[in-house]
Amino acid sequence: MQPLQLFDLAFRQNEWLAQRQSVISQNVANANTPGYKARDVESFEDAMRKAVPMAVTNPDHFAPAGDGLVQARDNDPNQAEVLVSGNDVSLEQEFLKSGEVMRGYSMNTQIMRTFSGMLRSVTKG
Repeated sequence: MQPLQLFDLAFRQNEWLAQRQSVISQNVANANTPGYKARDVESFEDAMRKAVPMAVTNPDHFAPAGDGLVQARDNDPNQAEVLVSGNDVSLEQEFLKSGEVMRGYSMNTQIMRTFSGMLRSVTKG
């Protein structure tokens, strides 16, 4: 992977993380709103798979299995219980998602810091 492509990928992931954090905060803000349904964004992997589909350019490369999409399960054990008010926001799940976003930002920042240092060392000679 070229360094500039890596920076573009990191930028796209940061945009996705910001969008997901915004949706999570809306869910938390509406935790007591009657009839509100919790939302989430599609995974970064699925979004990138749609934006940049994999192609087999050499017969020795691995081909993506099927359409590359993961099927959703009908009985999701992490699905929130719907309250009498019709609201299905689970604050515990939203806080867990927020933690995932924070870890994603931290990992992305650390990777970019490392590659930036590597690029600086190469350009200094």
